[in-house]
Amino acid sequence: MKIEIWGKADCVFCDAAQNLCKDENLEYTYKLFKKDFTREEILAEFVGAKTFPQIKIDGKPIGGYNELEDLICR
Repeated sequence: MKIEIWGKADCVFCDAAQNLCKDENLEYTYKLFKKDFTREEILAEFVGAKTFPQIKIDGKPIGGYNELEDLICR
C-alpha cells in the first residue's frame, strides 16, 4: 500500500495522519504545501479539495484524515 499525505504546516489533521501511519507501521510519503506542491497542483490532483490533508492510497484520492482512519482502523 502506497500512502501519500499532502499537507501543510501547523495542521493538526496532517500531523494526525502522519502519526496514524507511524503507529500502524505504514510507510508513507509526506508532501508539504508551498515546498513540494502548489495550490494549482493540489487542486488538479484532488478535484474539489477544500481542506488539508488530502491523501492518496495507491494513487487514488481517498479524502482526508477521517477517511484514512476509517480505512486503516476498520
